[in-house]
Amino acid sequence: MRELLADWRYRLLFHWYAWEKGNVVFFSLLPLPVVLLGFLVHFAYEDWSRIEAERRRRVDLQCLAENVYYEARGEPVSGQYAVAEVTMNRVRARQFPSTVCDVVHEKRWDPLRKRLVGAFSWTELERLPRPRGPAWDRARAVAEAVYDQKEAPRVEGALYYHAEHIEPSWAKEKRLVAEIGRHRFYR
Repeated sequence: MRELLADWRYRLLFHWYAWEKGNVVFFSLLPLPVVLLGFLVHFAYEDWSRIEAERRRRVDLQCLAENVYYEARGEPVSGQYAVAEVTMNRVRARQFPSTVCDVVHEKRWDPLRKRLVGAFSWTELERLPRPRGPAWDRARAVAEAVYDQKEAPRVEGALYYHAEHIEPSWAKEKRLVAEIGRHRFYR
């Protein structure tokens, strides 16, 4: 067996020394363009992912700020934080859409009204004044703080709320979490 193994090694070494080495260099460099292309695709994808995440954040913050502005601009700041928190709680909940804009603009069928009804009342209005002024600046600051989780939760787990002057039928089935300003928040 040793003789066979030694003979095999001898033949391999002989072929290695006798073989033209130019072919080895050529064949070893042959996959180099594919590897370089792979690196380019990898870095381009990373860059695209970063840009897409920044765009998604910008769009989400715009929708969240609009919701805070139109739903709670006359409320105390704690009420605005609570409205933003409910919106973000819905994004994380299974029974709601998974993006901020989809949650804000969600419509569901209302059998009593026999039509699609917006989750937030302002989304049903056709013409709205463009958000501006200090109330808009505050709504954007609140939206960013809640989106980035820089604030402690005020209405932990709350998925629903309504103005205190109305009594929706669904409120009887939910657990009241807090009353902030002129809104009641439910889990």
